[in-house]
Amino acid sequence: VVQHDIVWVWPNADPQYKDIITKKKPPYIPVLDDPSFSKLMGNRDIPYGYEVLVENLMDPAHVPYAHYGIMRTRTPTVKVDREGGRPLDMKVKKLDINGFLGKQDWGSSNFIAPCIFHAFADVEVDQENRRLSLIFMCVPVSPGNSRLIWTFPRNFGVWIDKIVPRWIFHIGQNLILDSDLYLLHVEERKIMEIGATNWQKACFVPTKSDALVVGFRRWFNKYAGGEINWKGKYSGALPPSPPREQLMDRYWSHVVNCKSCNTAHKGLKALEVILQIMSVVLIGIVAVTKQNMISMVVKTTMASMAIICFAASKWLAHFIYKNFHYHDYNHAF
Repeated sequence: VVQHDIVWVWPNADPQYKDIITKKKPPYIPVLDDPSFSKLMGNRDIPYGYEVLVENLMDPAHVPYAHYGIMRTRTPTVKVDREGGRPLDMKVKKLDINGFLGKQDWGSSNFIAPCIFHAFADVEVDQENRRLSLIFMCVPVSPGNSRLIWTFPRNFGVWIDKIVPRWIFHIGQNLILDSDLYLLHVEERKIMEIGATNWQKACFVPTKSDALVVGFRRWFNKYAGGEINWKGKYSGALPPSPPREQLMDRYWSHVVNCKSCNTAHKGLKALEVILQIMSVVLIGIVAVTKQNMISMVVKTTMASMAIICFAASKWLAHFIYKNFHYHDYNHAF
């Protein structure tokens, strides 16, 4: 069934579930069907598991550190460190098999088990009636791999999405995902060494800002047995870690599956080739043209244009590689 422009599938081919849609429907999020809100979506295949993906999205305390200099965060009234971290008062309410509710100073959140995390500002917090939601859909793919679908509907600045191409937004969003991707890939392996159900022995989560992470792990252990049931398709063992460039690849994990990014990639690659051809052609014209046929000014101009085209093609090649293929991130800032 298609809902919110997403295809939902019941993960069981048993004939008894043939008409499951008549009994159980996908989670409905009203804001995604509200025409007054923008609704740009993105997706990416992630090289770490579903449970690590979910808990990372539920953890706002890591943002000033893992995404330092990339994501804007609220400036604390009292700066306690250079990154701008601050205490966060968060709590979990009403945890059951269907998920749980979360509360923090700026708003609320809802974990709709097993795959949706929806965070939103409370009405009483924003008196200007500006609404912004952060909606993440986390899909288990295989041990050590998951898929993230995201959308951030808002009812202000909607015109921006009609002017700015979607791939521009995806460059920034992929940069955020990449900035802690390697850390989370390694974290998952550290947890697996101890055992997923004993995750608390690998992690130190003493503060109120850890409430949602602890809540999710409690839900995951209680209602899912602390692991994904792969129905015999996978053993549960994590695959070997690939080279860093392959691990953080953007092209195969996002670009080929995104119409906007794929179109932009093809267009920019074509422009790169055109610039290279123009550079060669201009140099060729200058080289074969007899001295008395064109003035020195024209020759100099053509040579300069050739250099500019060549330099532009090199810059564009770097831009394409960095934004559509691989962008490493160094936390030693």
